[in-house]
Amino acid sequence: MRKLNTCELNRINVGEFKNSAKTPVIVVLDNIRSLNNIGSVFRTSDAFRIQKIYLCGITCCPPHRDIQKTALGATESVEWEYCESTVECVTNLKANGVLIASVEQAEGSTSLNDFNYDFKSPIAVVFGNEVTGVDDAVIEHSDCCIEIPQIGTKHSLNISVCCGIVLYSLFRAFYEK
Repeated sequence: MRKLNTCELNRINVGEFKNSAKTPVIVVLDNIRSLNNIGSVFRTSDAFRIQKIYLCGITCCPPHRDIQKTALGATESVEWEYCESTVECVTNLKANGVLIASVEQAEGSTSLNDFNYDFKSPIAVVFGNEVTGVDDAVIEHSDCCIEIPQIGTKHSLNISVCCGIVLYSLFRAFYEK
């Protein structure tokens, strides 16, 4: 066994990425403070050809060197848009037929293990602030909440880790259907 070199990975270029079919998943970042977390979300979204990222509230926008450090150029491939209000963003998405799923430990949430979506329309997954999570007003405008099952003492994951787990799960579900 040996590690593959870059040429053997058959990576597409940015132009090919932009013209390719996307996984019908939209990421909404609700007031994310860490620029490294934002960059990681871009990189993960590139890996799974996510449709779009919305950067809301205090979430910093590219270009910024600390975002670029972890994004490794994914800010050039993944489509993104800034919205001042997360509530307004999810309200607009919902009005366009997008299912809104906040990723949060909430009353009535669905375990990621049990979450099934038919992908007849895109789904937007909302990831919240590193300290306070998804804002309560955003949860009120959500169609559902998805919770990642955890059995440790913290019951908390870094937003970029959480994003990776959820996006991979949705990616698998879409391509395995």
